[in-house]
Amino acid sequence: MGVAPIIDRCHALLEDLDLACVSEWKAAGEGRRAVGFLPVYIPRELIHAAGALPVGILGAGEELEIVRGDACFQSYICHLPRSVVELGLRGKLDALDGVLFPSTCDVIRNLSGIWKMMFPDKEAIYFDVPQNLDPKVGGVFYRDMLAEIVTRLQRLVGRDVSEDDLRGSIAAYNTSRRLVRELYDLRAAEPWRVPTSETYLLLRAGMRLPVEEHNEMLTHYLAEVRDEDRALRDNARIVVTGTFCEQPSLSLVRTLEHAGCYVVDDDLMLVTRWYGPDIPTEGDPLEAIAGAWIDADDETPCRYVADGKRKGQQLVDSVQRCGAEGVIFAAPSFCDPALLDRPMLQAVLDEEGIAYTSFKYSENTAQLQPIREQAGTFADTIKLWSDA
Repeated sequence: MGVAPIIDRCHALLEDLDLACVSEWKAAGEGRRAVGFLPVYIPRELIHAAGALPVGILGAGEELEIVRGDACFQSYICHLPRSVVELGLRGKLDALDGVLFPSTCDVIRNLSGIWKMMFPDKEAIYFDVPQNLDPKVGGVFYRDMLAEIVTRLQRLVGRDVSEDDLRGSIAAYNTSRRLVRELYDLRAAEPWRVPTSETYLLLRAGMRLPVEEHNEMLTHYLAEVRDEDRALRDNARIVVTGTFCEQPSLSLVRTLEHAGCYVVDDDLMLVTRWYGPDIPTEGDPLEAIAGAWIDADDETPCRYVADGKRKGQQLVDSVQRCGAEGVIFAAPSFCDPALLDRPMLQAVLDEEGIAYTSFKYSENTAQLQPIREQAGTFADTIKLWSDA
């Protein structure tokens, strides 16, 4: 069958701004509900355990002109919240019965309040994750927060969520995370075989499909792509960081590839691969999910780095593990978490002698030629003069 039909399906899902696939899923069963979520991280297991469909709200990308969404926010913030409000006002998120707003930054927090005012008929849940990583403090706080979310989801779907429901959902998402790790490992080893544009489309598809169907898609892709005959090019091996929240357009991702970059690691779509080891399916499932957050090694600008850990070490480890030759800092315009973190990360790269460059984007960036020239120059510099 080959890879092409899988990627075509993913591309169709990316362009489905009206969430027709979500409406079709709801229509296929009585009383089905769909719950949207904003980046960077939410416990999707809870929504799935309630029998609802978790749906990623990642903005409209290049596909929608923002008109009314601009009226709800000041000018000096990122593009994502304007895009989300525009989608809502145009009825393109009508398939959703509720939305979860994570504590990514002040902008997403404010978006949750605006959403409640503008769409009072939809469930809106703002939830905070702990930054105190002591299990007796942050762990207890987060378990209580998870229990509150479960209670609100039960009211939304009209049925109880059992511990066995939660354990089954944890197992399904453990499988998903293992498959995504396999995909990333294969791309790091053979980036010509697994283009980042395809990786990105596959992960975006997981924001629309039930996890079981997405797991089948990933399994099929991983089996098929190993048999694809794809040309190896003398591209620079690059880590991209800063894209953890507002997602770049597919065109921007392809621009980096056309500029001569093999992206061997990134922080795109972090919700799909937040944890390392599997979450245990024994014992209290809410405590297991909370403990996984506390114990996670993931470092992002919206997660506190515990005392004693070197800020930026995870980025250095990624460069070394993937055999990267440089780093591209790509942050959305006005993204305070990413832009405030960048100087600290650059200082660590300077200490390690790792080359880097940086640019800013928005999800609807149209003028890609300057980015292509900058990335291409960076890649050429690495290949010509770097000791990497």
